[in-house]
Amino acid sequence: MSATDQVFGALADPTRRALLSTIARHPSTATELAGGLPISRQAVVKHLGALTDAGLLERERAGREVRYRVTPAPLSDAVSWMAHVGAQWDDRLAALERSFGGRSLSA
Repeated sequence: MSATDQVFGALADPTRRALLSTIARHPSTATELAGGLPISRQAVVKHLGALTDAGLLERERAGREVRYRVTPAPLSDAVSWMAHVGAQWDDRLAALERSFGGRSLSA
């Protein structure tokens, strides 16, 4: 599985997206994150593991606590991939519109 595949797999879950968004605003521990969610701390840890495995988070141990921080590079790579695919579709649509005499196909 490619790194980009891992990012999309991790982001496919709405709980993981919510956790990533929260951590992006404020690095947090699993306990802090679980306090604001209707799921157990153990479930939060599992989600954090998936995000960490995808390279989206890094862990920092401080005593008994593990604080999670966002690692933006893998997300930037996924955004670049989406922009590239979007540009390919734009090119294909423009070619189709030209072949149909300039009539817009996107409306």
